[in-house]
Amino acid sequence: MTVTQPKGFRAAGVAAGIKAEGKLDLTLVVNDGPLQVAAGVFTRNVIKAAPVLWSQEVLKQQRLKAVVLNSGGANAATGPGGFQDTHKTAEKVAELFEAGAIEVAVCSTGLIGERLPMDALLSGVDTAFGALGTGAEADLNAATAVMTTDSKPKQAVAKHDSGWSVGGFAKGAGMLAPNLATMLSVLTTDAVVTPEVLDKALRAATGVTFDRLDVDGGTSTNDTVLVLASGASGVEPTEAELTELLTAVSLDLVLQLRADSEGATKYVDVTVTGAVTEADAIAVGRTIAEDNLVKTALFGSDPNWGRIAMALGRVPAKIDPEKVAIAINGVTLFADGTPAADRSEADLSGRDIQIVVDLGLGEGGATIYTTDLSHAYVEENSAYSS
Repeated sequence: MTVTQPKGFRAAGVAAGIKAEGKLDLTLVVNDGPLQVAAGVFTRNVIKAAPVLWSQEVLKQQRLKAVVLNSGGANAATGPGGFQDTHKTAEKVAELFEAGAIEVAVCSTGLIGERLPMDALLSGVDTAFGALGTGAEADLNAATAVMTTDSKPKQAVAKHDSGWSVGGFAKGAGMLAPNLATMLSVLTTDAVVTPEVLDKALRAATGVTFDRLDVDGGTSTNDTVLVLASGASGVEPTEAELTELLTAVSLDLVLQLRADSEGATKYVDVTVTGAVTEADAIAVGRTIAEDNLVKTALFGSDPNWGRIAMALGRVPAKIDPEKVAIAINGVTLFADGTPAADRSEADLSGRDIQIVVDLGLGEGGATIYTTDLSHAYVEENSAYSS
């Protein structure tokens, strides 16, 4: 059990007919309370999908009864009609629970620029309502129905010794580069928590997990991470405890997302230390992670630290070339402005790669989670619309 492991939640994933061939394409997650506290983080892309605009508005109340998610269409760049479709979807869900539409968040994922087949979607909501349940099958169906180019569902759960837990799922395999959040994810907890604490804990958790995943530099129009709290455990953790468990589940999901990212043959951690500020460390790490010359070198198992130096040197951050050190898989290849070892000493033949850049200037640090850039990534993304 994952998303329904915390007490007070039910979920379903069904085939509504949005996708072809009867694939699961609509998910419903319901909070049965007694609390219905919620928080969310969303894409910073200026072109926001209709469901993002809707969910941002309803989250101002910091309360959700349910979340409905569909794959097979992003409902992004669809104008007023697309927003009306989102509103209709929320109203349909609310009607089934005798709630208000303002208590329902909506998420969509798929092709940008096309309207959703609303007859199928609304009928699918009825089907999902009838299929709501708890347990491993319900959770797996819910996680599967949000998939697009994913090859497998992503789920995670963590339990606290005092009797409360956090569970959730995520989807995403491409267009992964965060700004507050990335892809779609729904997290649940049965902790007793105030809206203010839940919001702070979510932002702290996503700031070092979802926001540090950067596969290809593409920040989606639909990125959303939601957390719902039912309070059904009766246990009120501290803010630090809640943040820790949310972070653990979020990081688990992030590493699953990276492992399933389109065309990836290498899993790469870019860790930056010694920056003047954390913001500088993030900027350096993200630039290295997104650089195509770095990523293609990693695909070829080539420890080409010169490309890493080039990438970090173009970041608008405080950098002193004479203090920079670059290590790959434990071997320092560049330090004090000069080569420190032969690049052949760094073994990149395995799947996991650790790049550590020490700027030698301060206490700021960050890790960005990324991949290489392979033939398969290019081929996959040139063969279909996304």
